[in-house]
Amino acid sequence: MSENQTWHAASSPASARPDLSSKHSKKTALAVIVLIIAGLVFAGVNLFADVEESGQVVTSYFPFVLLGLALVIALAFEFVNGFHDTANAVATVIYTHSLPPGAAILWSGLCNFSGVLLSSGAVAFGIISLLPMELMLQASSGNGFAMIYALLFSAITWNLGTWYLGLPSSSSHTLIGSIIGVGVANAINNGRSGMEGVNWDQALNVAYALLFSPLVGFASAALLLLVMKKWLRNRQLYSAPEGQQPPPGWIRALLILTCTGVSFAHGSNDGQKGMGLIMLILVGAMPIAYALNRSVPPDQIPRVAALAQITSQQLTAEHTLPPQYAPRDVLMEFMRSGENSPQVAPALGALLDKIGRQIKQYGSMENIPAQLVANTRNDMYLAAESIKQLKAAKAPFPAEMQNNLNAMKSELDNATRFIPLWVKVVVALALGLGTMVGWRRIVITVGERIGKTHLSYAQGASAELVTVATIGAADAFGLPVSTTHVLSSGVAGTMAANRSGLQMATLRNLLIAWVLTLPVSILISALLFMLFIHL
Repeated sequence: MSENQTWHAASSPASARPDLSSKHSKKTALAVIVLIIAGLVFAGVNLFADVEESGQVVTSYFPFVLLGLALVIALAFEFVNGFHDTANAVATVIYTHSLPPGAAILWSGLCNFSGVLLSSGAVAFGIISLLPMELMLQASSGNGFAMIYALLFSAITWNLGTWYLGLPSSSSHTLIGSIIGVGVANAINNGRSGMEGVNWDQALNVAYALLFSPLVGFASAALLLLVMKKWLRNRQLYSAPEGQQPPPGWIRALLILTCTGVSFAHGSNDGQKGMGLIMLILVGAMPIAYALNRSVPPDQIPRVAALAQITSQQLTAEHTLPPQYAPRDVLMEFMRSGENSPQVAPALGALLDKIGRQIKQYGSMENIPAQLVANTRNDMYLAAESIKQLKAAKAPFPAEMQNNLNAMKSELDNATRFIPLWVKVVVALALGLGTMVGWRRIVITVGERIGKTHLSYAQGASAELVTVATIGAADAFGLPVSTTHVLSSGVAGTMAANRSGLQMATLRNLLIAWVLTLPVSILISALLFMLFIHL
């Protein structure tokens, strides 16, 4: 007997299986196409408005072509992410008949849209911090565009492949693997060891979150189901659907609520990855308009300049940087090696002094001359990351100096790490619309091919409650987690706790996909980067 036959034989009657055969109407397809075109037009209008407001003189439209292509590919990544990952959120409400498939997909798309719009942006820049510093400072060069195209094509290729096979793999893993591949290839291309091409401290933080989140999902969902069985004795909660009838009202409300939470949390976490990529693209193609946060109020500039001067004096009080050392070179080597040499603190002090004098001279971000914008942004970004690395290295600074460094990093991040509203809107639209397309393959895997019995109401609620809590905690710490891994593991955990039986063939395929995602995406993006830098 095959695995799928096992599911039908051991579960409630086949009529309990939701009807997934219906297809989108022509009106729905037309509405999606119209919204996609409207989103692209909206992005284009805002892009040209920002460039015009910055005062940049357009002498060639070729950068706009490169920019437009990169933006479309980045939004395509979020679109694929929508139907690849979000299908997990609706599988439980569809298979418990709490919502019909069409309504569930539409509602999940709206919740994803809202989650992106209300996200903080911390995860977006957590992902970007994985990239090697030298590539971040070369965002407007050919290597910067090669980096963007390589990691986007790599992520989309693997996501589409696993979606076609119906395997709920992680878009987070895929993107992170692609970023690591680019970093390794860049280091090798510059004659260094590939191990020097990645910010491994940040990579380990991300890896721990991605590694442990499925284990947390499995164990927590199983434990929650057992606790519910002990304290909530209502038999209806632990039964599978009968025919096509929806569950009792209170159970239905609970499942819709958990689906809402997972969809919103997915938007708030996964949507930020696309935002981070788009900001990289914008900084690289149009630094005058997007390298610095032009919305920083001018009346804050004197305070920030004064803070930079005071912190610089504290860092250089005992040692000044010898003339043969360039501040940026010292800090770049510190970022690569992690070794806190005696030159690091005075080099950071010299760089902060330069930043403070420059912003004080011009009075606002808008007044910094066009030819200086990219360099100013790079100085600010390098200084902020150096402060972060010094903190991670537990540099023995006095408490007052440490407080000033933390405040300085916050101000520098505010100037360089920002996301315009229109970027949030177009990413939200791409993720929301992606949710409504191509969801069936993953829904069937989660709903039918993990356990040997039909999903009960309590199992669906347990898996989704744990997923919401896990993603919410990751959001608070600015860490990316995989909605796919947490929810799929949660469903498996409830099946194990319920002694319903697990379909080992599916779990084996899922495990293979999860294990291969990082190395395959690393390899694809590394090869693509090597190809693109020669074009």
